[in-house]
Amino acid sequence: MVVGGYECMTHESKLADLFTGRSVLSSPPTNLSFLSTVLPVPGASVSCASPWFCFCSTSLMKVAAGFVLFSFLLFVILSLQLLYVSSSSVFLPLSHTLWNTQIAETPNLIKASSARSTARFRRHHDRQHREISLPLSSGSDYTISLSVGSHQMQPATLYMDTGSDLVWFPCHPFECILCEGKPKFTPYNLSSFPTVPCDSHFCSAAHSSLPSSDLCAIAKCSLDNIETSDCSSPCPPLYYAYGDGSIVANLHHESLLIPTSKPNSPYIRLRNFTFGCAHTALAEPIGVAGFGRGALSLPAQLSAFSRHLGSRFSYCLISHSFNSNRLHQPSPLILGRSETAIVEGEKFVFTPMLDNPKHPYFYSVGLEAVSVGRKRIPAPENMRTVNHKGDGGVVVDSGTTFTMLPPGIYAAVLDEFDNNMGGKYERTVATEEATGLGRCYFYGEKKKVTAPGVALHFAGNASVALPRRNYFTGFLRESGGRKRKVGCLMVMSGGDEADSGGPAATLGNFQQQGFEVVYDLERRRVGFARRQCASLWESLSRD
Repeated sequence: MVVGGYECMTHESKLADLFTGRSVLSSPPTNLSFLSTVLPVPGASVSCASPWFCFCSTSLMKVAAGFVLFSFLLFVILSLQLLYVSSSSVFLPLSHTLWNTQIAETPNLIKASSARSTARFRRHHDRQHREISLPLSSGSDYTISLSVGSHQMQPATLYMDTGSDLVWFPCHPFECILCEGKPKFTPYNLSSFPTVPCDSHFCSAAHSSLPSSDLCAIAKCSLDNIETSDCSSPCPPLYYAYGDGSIVANLHHESLLIPTSKPNSPYIRLRNFTFGCAHTALAEPIGVAGFGRGALSLPAQLSAFSRHLGSRFSYCLISHSFNSNRLHQPSPLILGRSETAIVEGEKFVFTPMLDNPKHPYFYSVGLEAVSVGRKRIPAPENMRTVNHKGDGGVVVDSGTTFTMLPPGIYAAVLDEFDNNMGGKYERTVATEEATGLGRCYFYGEKKKVTAPGVALHFAGNASVALPRRNYFTGFLRESGGRKRKVGCLMVMSGGDEADSGGPAATLGNFQQQGFEVVYDLERRRVGFARRQCASLWESLSRD
């Protein structure tokens, strides 16, 4: 059919172009007859005012009906796909940062890890910083890979840290002070992304819940705009301190992409995700994905996309014992760990989370006792509860390597361990000094050392028996001109008993190896279950 010198298009591909948003009128049309063949009905009438205002009345109604039907079907398909992603679990690989380390000797690796663990823990007990809420260190052991950006995605590698609640990236231009010997980093071009306004609740959360009016005043908004809550000035820069470093960052928002390993939905796009863009850092060369309990954390913002995915996550750290071959293996991080998997008896034991008014982002739990061999050593009161000042409790942390105990119970654990080991094995103080650990022993040519069992007894009748490699690690060490087998207790002291402020203890990631640790935010509890983490990763990859 020719209308005013222009034919109605007959190609179905043009209809597809119309539905997918591609322009079909980028040039004068030469064939518009397809409008009369969308839903063929005899008697179509056509009227034209001009070549560019062609109206095929009956046919256009058919087109509209077809478009509505197509849009509805597309909505259903996308909704089902979204429902599938948001109601099922998503898993990502966690990579250990030591897999490509240049430090070859195991004692040196242990010494570096013990020094970091001590520095992070003691930062909370520095009297000069007693009134400042500081998260634990930025998770120096395990990293995840994400992407940021809407049009041009930028891949990024961040530390995964349950001891803090901010997601931030090093942004170009970037200056890192005291970063010699730290992992290499590449700043990201994120500064052009939209900034978060000063009246946003995310801005308030980043500034320790400071009122928006104060923040907008700092941002130099006019009084009229502050009074009418109509200020769009950017959120002021924030200072964020970790156990052994700090950053100054600006808040931005943009799409964050999380890989899903699902063919039909290769990633989850979190639109308007709020993150920090740091141009200056102290001893923090790599960005951090904060998984703590705050509003800015990745799980909290993920909840806006899917309550299921954001309300429960777990990880299963492969046991490595500082063995380079095992350090190469990925450990699974599971977002939205299924309720069925938890309820149906995968042998999880749960302990309730404790609220911490000073450090609300911590996953604090209560520890009632530690067993060494057959002796049960009661925990002090400050390990069982968190007081109104935010002091006490045990922080379950992915970013601290070794478990840190208060000196009193630590000394009791050492004594009982030595009672079981001292009569059978030669103690090596030189190795203790070289590694920063408390008890190390030579065990000669014996293939297997006999060490007492160690178990942690959490509140809620949740007892966790640690596998031996989680608390006693063996390696070769030079002694008297020859290599000798040495084993060390991989638990550390938290420092001065008199300085009782801050968390009483931390459960480090070394002691969490070989367990699936689940953070159930809906039920406010932390669970532990023995796992073959490499096998879990393989089964998730197959599914």
